[in-house]
Amino acid sequence: MSHYRQVLGIPLDDRKAINNHPIESTPELPTTPSPRNPTPTPGAEEEPAASSGIITMFWSLSVSSFAVGGMIASFFGGWLGDKLGRIKALLVANILSLAGALLMGLSKLGPSHILIISGRGVSGLYCGLISGLVPMYIGEIAPTTFRGAIGALHQLAIVTGILISQIIGLDFVLGNHELWHILLALSAVPAVLQSLLLFFCPESPRYLYIKLDEEDKAKKSLKRLRGGADVTKDIAEMRKEREEASSEQKVSIMQLFTNSSYRQPILVALMLHMAQQFSGINAIFYYSTGIFRTAGLSQPVYATIGVGAINTIFTALSVFLVEKAGRRSLFLIGMSGMFVCAIFMSVGLVMLDKLSWMSYVSMTAIFLFVSFFEIGPGPIPWFMVAEFFSQGPRPAALAIAAFSNWTCNFIVALCFPYIADFCGPYVFFLFAGVVLGFTLFTFFKVPETKGKSFEEIAAEFRKNRGSAQAPKAAIEMKFLGATETV
Repeated sequence: MSHYRQVLGIPLDDRKAINNHPIESTPELPTTPSPRNPTPTPGAEEEPAASSGIITMFWSLSVSSFAVGGMIASFFGGWLGDKLGRIKALLVANILSLAGALLMGLSKLGPSHILIISGRGVSGLYCGLISGLVPMYIGEIAPTTFRGAIGALHQLAIVTGILISQIIGLDFVLGNHELWHILLALSAVPAVLQSLLLFFCPESPRYLYIKLDEEDKAKKSLKRLRGGADVTKDIAEMRKEREEASSEQKVSIMQLFTNSSYRQPILVALMLHMAQQFSGINAIFYYSTGIFRTAGLSQPVYATIGVGAINTIFTALSVFLVEKAGRRSLFLIGMSGMFVCAIFMSVGLVMLDKLSWMSYVSMTAIFLFVSFFEIGPGPIPWFMVAEFFSQGPRPAALAIAAFSNWTCNFIVALCFPYIADFCGPYVFFLFAGVVLGFTLFTFFKVPETKGKSFEEIAAEFRKNRGSAQAPKAAIEMKFLGATETV
């Protein structure tokens, strides 16, 4: 936001432009009279307000364009992966990342607001594609015994990137008026690194065998992935899945909702992603700097980086726990802990004016809330969707799940400032109620998938919807057996 102010030459206080909520309100700067006319005119008084509105509009567009790009592209991730293959699709997606980074990196040389908004939009397209492609590829190459752990590595990579960006975004590193465009351009570095490493990654053996019917290439890919171990059993299992998949018709997004065999799994998948985005995690980061400042920290930005570090540490912990505790158990533990933390957060914010030590209660609640989020609701929804569906409907399911996640992200970004202004410090009571609702839904409707065959997962879904029948579910929702490689 401050960069928009400098580019446009508008004297607006940064914090007022960024945050306008009860915890961190900043008085409006007075209008500076012109030396030639020491008496401010009505038009001069209105100019800062108008300038503030322009900057806020540009800032909102730069934030929302990323989410809109992700929403649009999320529909095409599965299609691109089937059309080009998983590896080539990721390479093509990286072109968008490089283009977005180039636009933002050049933003200091041209109309900054236009280049930043455009760059963010193109980067959003990239992220929308890979939000479906990466879980799909990981799910198809991971051994069953490590399926959840490797799936959680996706989230670990994301939060690690966030932590690194927080550090290099400090004022004395790259987060200043001279170097901010370099900071934005650095988003190209992970794309370049990934593009180079992808040349050493084997194509998904499931894509090669089930989609392209290239058994020899699938065997070679499996041997690279398994370190030369015998892959006869894996090929036999993929052959069985291919035979059953051949009896399926092409599954569209609409059929996921109209076909009774797919309806409950896709609804559960969407609810998991909604729980992730509507849990209040974005609100935590919205309030954190203000709460840390109120607690007396002279450099609250470092405490915010500490939150990012906690984010990373507990995501790494979930990598080791997910195959032991199970997906459903970790999700429930995470949501339950977030519910309790949201209550304490609310109490701390409400009592902050009366009891100064309540700021420490809020600070503790922030760290614990983030910890519980990364134990379960952060990483699990992304790879659990792939476990609900077979090779046929999986691309469509991942596409609609990614779209749901991006849409909820956009809604939160758009609406939360208004909700925070309306509810004030009581806003986390609202999130506590939402988290409780999703926790109850998970308890009653979400099955455990760790180490289970498809028949067992399908039976859980039939049991949840109160049906004793098994109408061609073994074909239409075929998933991996307990020893199958995904």
